[in-house]
Amino acid sequence: MNYSKAFLLKLYTMMVRIRICEESLVEPILKGEVHCPCHLYSGEEAIATGVCANLTADDYVFGTHRSHGHYLAKGGEMQELIAEIYGKETGCSKGRGGSMHVIDPEKGIFGAAPIVAGTISLAVGTALASKIRKEKRITVSFFGDGAAGEGVLYESLNFAALKKLPIIFACENNLYSTHMPISECRPKNNIFEVGIPFGVPSFKVDGNDVLKVYETAKKSVKICKSGEGPTFIEFATYRLRGHVGPDDNIQGTHTDIRSKEEIAKWRKKDPILNFENFLLKNRILQKDDVIKIKKEVEKEVENAYIFAKRSSYPKESELTKYVFKES
Repeated sequence: MNYSKAFLLKLYTMMVRIRICEESLVEPILKGEVHCPCHLYSGEEAIATGVCANLTADDYVFGTHRSHGHYLAKGGEMQELIAEIYGKETGCSKGRGGSMHVIDPEKGIFGAAPIVAGTISLAVGTALASKIRKEKRITVSFFGDGAAGEGVLYESLNFAALKKLPIIFACENNLYSTHMPISECRPKNNIFEVGIPFGVPSFKVDGNDVLKVYETAKKSVKICKSGEGPTFIEFATYRLRGHVGPDDNIQGTHTDIRSKEEIAKWRKKDPILNFENFLLKNRILQKDDVIKIKKEVEKEVENAYIFAKRSSYPKESELTKYVFKES
């Protein structure tokens, strides 16, 4: 496939933005500046970037407890994300939601939630609404491999297939459900096949290859927009940080469930490093360009923290404001 230089740089820059933003949270978390649980997206950047590169501003996405990357890739403002994580009034959820409840309806980010599989049925609802209204919107439901053990996924697949809804079920399989390896959750690592009994076109792709992610999502968007119904994509990936916070610190003991060898193996598959090498090898990027992009992103992140720290916390008397829509 032929891609323009501008498009390839857009993908690379977005992945770098997500990574640097996520890694910037490590120190504040360890220092106790951040009081809400943070599930970092480091290592999975190619998925949000490649999928959302196929979406328009009118399309919808729903996320999970690990959705900083989805938020940024769909167009959410970084300063509002950091402010939300710090619990400030200027955050995307007005400081009421924290890391796991990011939202920006104007950008098509219809919300994230920590309940496993909790937003899948909501995503099906927006897809149904889009079909009833005869809109050309696509809904993407992002969820982890743990959601494959929840009944609501199968109910949603059945209903979406029955009604031929324009929704992409996007499973980010990072091989761990909290601290349990997938080998202890499923007899086979074949999540993408769950859509097949419902007649849903299903794909499995290397979630660390942004171009493969982009092409598979592009194919899925085409299917949805043609009125053929939903698709299911399993993205094989790996989180480089812990389930929640910087590491897999269990009960404060620093007993990491993952071997150093396993983590080292996946670091060699780092989606950003590999894409960066691809761009350098094909002379789409020069080393000076890489340095410049990273410095610009670091400045953006720095400004986001300044914005967040200067912002005010919600007033105690208004804590229930914005929690639900008032008629």
